[in-house]
Amino acid sequence: MPDTMTRTAVTVAITRRADPSRAAEMQAWVRAGATLAEDFPGFLGVGWVRPELGSSEWHMLYRFADGDALSAWEDSAQRRWWLSSAQGMVEHTREERRTGIEGWFDPPRESEVPAVGEAAVPAAPPRWKQAVAIWLGFFPLSLLAAVTLGPLLAAQHVVLRTVVTTLCLTPIMTYLVLPRVTGALQWWLHGRPAPWRR
Repeated sequence: MPDTMTRTAVTVAITRRADPSRAAEMQAWVRAGATLAEDFPGFLGVGWVRPELGSSEWHMLYRFADGDALSAWEDSAQRRWWLSSAQGMVEHTREERRTGIEGWFDPPRESEVPAVGEAAVPAAPPRWKQAVAIWLGFFPLSLLAAVTLGPLLAAQHVVLRTVVTTLCLTPIMTYLVLPRVTGALQWWLHGRPAPWRR
């Protein structure tokens, strides 16, 4: 099995606090960190939002392909320099690491600070939307498996049929189908207008 099938993406959510009067400096600092991280193998994306205009809190997300790629960034001299450049301006208040299903639903691209009147993007959509997105990928994949694998495995014991089917479907769902479904539905998952209505 290829290495890409065994890697689990890691999303890190961090809350940082900075004086609202230094918002322009904070934006420049965040963009500098994103630019440095982009050069590291396994980097998948970064984003940041503020709960409201004038807030002192900044919620940041960054994602790497696996724990090793994340460690390479977090242990790097570039990141140490970047963090030290904000001493006296930024306070680190909270950190959370997520893998698996939670990481699938985080926005994969850099996002700008919302303008006045816009709502901040939530870290993850409601569970019912996650369930709908999973079903939208799982139903056609299951149907395809029933049509293709079903006849081939019809004479086998139910346990063997289930093992073979799930071994085939799980990596396809995880690494091919679900990323495409969630990517296409980012607007709906995060409560934004449909692309054709913007």
